[in-house]
Amino acid sequence: MNQSPQLPIAIIGAGPVGLAAAAHLISYGQPFVLFEAGEAVGANIKTWEHIRLFSPWRYNMDKKSVELLKRQGWQEPDLEALPTGRELVDDYLIPLSETVEIKPHLELNAKVLSISKKDRDKMKTAGRDEVPFVLYVERDGEVSKVEAQAVIDATGTWGNPNPANSDGVWLSGERHANERSFYGMPDVTGKHRERYSGKNVAVVGSGHSAINALLELATLKEAYPETGIVWIIRKKSVSEAYGGEEKDALAARGELGSRIHRLVDSGIVQVYEGFKIEQVMSAENGTLIIKNATTEIKGVDEMIVNTGNRPDRTIFSELRTAIDEATESVKALAPLIDPNVHSCGTVRPHGEKELSQPEKNFYIVGAKSYGRAPTFLMATGYEQVRSVVAHISQDEEAASKVELELPETGVCSVTFSKPATTSSSCSASTSCSASTSCS
Repeated sequence: MNQSPQLPIAIIGAGPVGLAAAAHLISYGQPFVLFEAGEAVGANIKTWEHIRLFSPWRYNMDKKSVELLKRQGWQEPDLEALPTGRELVDDYLIPLSETVEIKPHLELNAKVLSISKKDRDKMKTAGRDEVPFVLYVERDGEVSKVEAQAVIDATGTWGNPNPANSDGVWLSGERHANERSFYGMPDVTGKHRERYSGKNVAVVGSGHSAINALLELATLKEAYPETGIVWIIRKKSVSEAYGGEEKDALAARGELGSRIHRLVDSGIVQVYEGFKIEQVMSAENGTLIIKNATTEIKGVDEMIVNTGNRPDRTIFSELRTAIDEATESVKALAPLIDPNVHSCGTVRPHGEKELSQPEKNFYIVGAKSYGRAPTFLMATGYEQVRSVVAHISQDEEAASKVELELPETGVCSVTFSKPATTSSSCSASTSCSASTSCS
C-alpha cells in the first residue's frame, strides 16, 4: 500500500460482514477503526430479531471471527441449529465486538456521512493514490474528519427500502402514507400484534419475507377473525410464488410454499395477481387506497412492503467508483449476480479482484456490493472480506484463492416447531446461504 502504514483501515458498519473484516485485519496485525451508526452492533438485524434464519449456525459465522472468540472462552452454539436474528446478535456479534482485539477500535453512534480523498475532489487525478481517504464522521451532532489508508464499506442495504410503486419511484402519496406502512419484517404476532389485530392489511411482494408476513397474519387472524389479509404481487400468477412445494428438494422450503398455497385456496388470503402498483394514497377516513391502471384496493388500514432494498451511495459520491446501472452493484459483480439470471446458489465465489474499484483501496462488500440484487449470501460476504483484507495486507496468494463452502443441496430451510412469536424467513440480506433463490 502507498499510504502511511500508521493510518488505520476504516470499516463502516458493525454487522456480521463488518465485524468479520475486523477479525481478518486482526489476523494480519493491521490497524483499523470500525464505525457503526447504531447504538449497538448488529443494529439492523435487531429490527428483525424475531425472525429465524433459514440457514444453520455453521453458515452464519466467519471462521476468523470464531477463532478470535474461541481464544477468549466463547462457547460455540449448536452448528446445526437455526438461530433467530436476536440470537445471531446476542450470541455471536456482541461477544465478537467485545473481544479485547475489537472493542477498543469500535465506535458506536458514529455515522459516516461522506468519504473523500485528502485535498482532492473527484476531478483531481494527480497523486490521488498516494493520499489517504478522509471520512467525515458524525458523533453527537458534531462532524470530525478521520484519515484512513483504506476503506471497507459494509453498511448493507437494510433500512433503505424500495417503494411499493412498481416503477421503483417514490411518490408523495406513498411517502405520506408512512404511518400506515411498514417496510421490512414486522413482528406481527409479537410486539406489533396490536398494530395489525383486526385490521385490513395489504402485503406487497412475493418473496419469502412477504410470505412470512402473510403466514403470521393468518396466525393473528385465528385470534382476531376480523383481520383482513390482502396479498399484492406483480407476478402474473400466484402459483409462481409457491415454489416447488412437495417437489422441492428442500422439504421445509416446499412446506412454506404449501402453507401459503393452502391459505390462498381457503380464501383467508385474498390475492391480487399481476398488480403493478401505480399509486398509494390516503383516503379521507385515513385508510389507504392502492391503485394500478384499472383497479383500486380501498379500505387498507396497514401496508407491509417487501419489495427489496437498494444501496445508499451518497457516502462515496466523491470517490471514483464503478457501479452497474441496472443492479446498482459493484460493476464487475453484475453479470455474476443478476437476479434475472441467477439465484443464490448459482452466484460464483468472488473476491478482491471483482470488488476492486477505480478508487484504489476502497471496497464495497456484503449486501451493498450486490446493490438491488436479492441473491446475497452471508457466507459470500465473509469470503469477500477475507480476500479483500488479504490483498490489503499484501497476501496476494490468499487474496486470489477464493472459495465458498456450501452444501450441495443448499441450506435454506425453515423450522415449524418453534414458538408462535418466532418467525421464519429467508432474508437475502442476512443469511440465505443456499443453492436457492431468496428473492
